[in-house]
Amino acid sequence: MSEDRLRQFADLLLRWNGTLNLIAARDAGVIWDRHILDSLQLVPLIPAGIDRAIDLGTGGGFPGLVLAIATGIRFDLIESDQRKASFLRTAVLETGAPAAVHCSRIEDAMVSPSALVTARALAPLPRLLPMAARFLAADGVCLFLKGGKAREELAAAEPDWSMTVDRFPSKTGGDGVVLRLSNLARKTA
Repeated sequence: MSEDRLRQFADLLLRWNGTLNLIAARDAGVIWDRHILDSLQLVPLIPAGIDRAIDLGTGGGFPGLVLAIATGIRFDLIESDQRKASFLRTAVLETGAPAAVHCSRIEDAMVSPSALVTARALAPLPRLLPMAARFLAADGVCLFLKGGKAREELAAAEPDWSMTVDRFPSKTGGDGVVLRLSNLARKTA
């Protein structure tokens, strides 16, 4: 059952957190609400038929590893920090998650494009969109968990990018939002 595997993942993360700082120490008591449920709110927004996805800057496993455990979708997890990548590999093995860990800078990662790209707290949209576009298959969708500055980030990205934007209020973060971006294309000068 995926809830058991998610709890197993949460326990493992808390054990590793003392040495790796995967989440803020103050979040240890609220890991389920603050991190796991935050990631799980993407599940109903994943388009039907997705069998593989890419998570950029996975860090402690959010949202990509949580989504792999919960949905059975195979995720390529891209994380540049060697120690965090070691944690992710251990978590994949222990939970049986359908995921592959790529310890690489996003710019250098050798991963074929996918119909779904996810990210959480990685970078503002003007920096995130070029990274995501490289990995997004034609007709693909990006799901990004963003904070209260999402509107400003969209405005800053608008001169260089065209896209269809769907906004969903975060179920876990007061002013947070989930952005579902489709039809992503760089504007030409």
